[in-house]
Amino acid sequence: MMALSERQPQSEKKAPRARPMSGKAVFVLCATSFFVGLLLSGRMTVLTPPASGSHGGSRISLFSDDDCEHRRKLEEESNPNDVMNEVTRTHQAIRSLDKSVSSLEMELAVERAKRNGGLGAAVPSKGLPKVFVVVGINTAFSSKKRRDSLRDTWVPRGDKLRQLEKKGVVVRFVIGHSATPGGALDRAIDVEEAETRDFMRLDHVEGYHELSSKTRIYFAAAVATWDAAFYVKVDDDVHVNLGMLTNRLARYRKTPRVYVGCMKSGPVLSQKGVKYHEPESWKFGDEGNKYFRHATGQIYAISRDLASYISINQPILHRFANEDVSLGAWLIGLEVEHVDDRSLCCATPPDCEWKKQAGNVCAASFDWSCSGICKSVDRMRAIHSACGEGDGAVSNFAAA
Repeated sequence: MMALSERQPQSEKKAPRARPMSGKAVFVLCATSFFVGLLLSGRMTVLTPPASGSHGGSRISLFSDDDCEHRRKLEEESNPNDVMNEVTRTHQAIRSLDKSVSSLEMELAVERAKRNGGLGAAVPSKGLPKVFVVVGINTAFSSKKRRDSLRDTWVPRGDKLRQLEKKGVVVRFVIGHSATPGGALDRAIDVEEAETRDFMRLDHVEGYHELSSKTRIYFAAAVATWDAAFYVKVDDDVHVNLGMLTNRLARYRKTPRVYVGCMKSGPVLSQKGVKYHEPESWKFGDEGNKYFRHATGQIYAISRDLASYISINQPILHRFANEDVSLGAWLIGLEVEHVDDRSLCCATPPDCEWKKQAGNVCAASFDWSCSGICKSVDRMRAIHSACGEGDGAVSNFAAA
């Protein structure tokens, strides 16, 4: 028994138990922690004595008068209308900044092209004749009678053409060359040019389905030949009053990037075999869609910066089937002012005649049904007599 009792472990000594905190100490500790927490969190900013004349015991104020005023202002500033106004002002500022950046980028591109040659033909540089407008009349080898009908009406001949250029208005018939350069068609133009000296010859193969290329090359060549404020393209079956045209364009002389014409949005024709068929109609959405807004092809004008842009980028400007759509596509993504000027698409008499009698002389007239003046060779003289502005109109503009 004694041996067994010796193997039993001895009972461990118990540690002395800590004296419990009194209730008063616990209360003081909790209260202290509570107030320290409030101070650290910024919730209690000041202890204020009770206002004089107040009833009851003293109280602790967790928010000062300054805090209340600050919160009131925050609530007023967070008014939904004020927030929306601020958002609108911010968007307007961003939009204005985007336009400024776009303008600078285009100016830099033009300057870079002047120095380095750019991607395309040369752009305006010092030494080029400075004029107000270049009017390029799109014509073809088979259109000799049309050209003569214009020379007999609104296109000056000989010395009068040279005098008009001194006033800042250049007029040229624009044509390329045949598929066999130096052939009979080209020689016929050589003979006509020697007599009239009113052609602008392009390095371009003539063809109806090449009008988009011709337009692109025309602007590039024109901007490399004359330093003009505006470049106009017009068809050779359209009647134009040059004085009114220059006066209309003069309104936008200080606008750097402007595209002037009769803006339209015609249907995209996907059916093969029809006139104005668009082989790439799928790019414009589902069948039945319309084109974006663009100037009708009979006549339109663009400013110097836009002509320079076309000149610089002509190798990468996509050509659609229709020339007017192509030009609209080149400009639709730029910061350009589109001007819808209905004076550039008056109908033939009696429409343009009535407008002239009312004091609203048209800048250009043609028939929509013919995409020009129907039977223009036979009717141009009569239309000029009824709707023409008179010989002194361009002189009056030049003197202004």
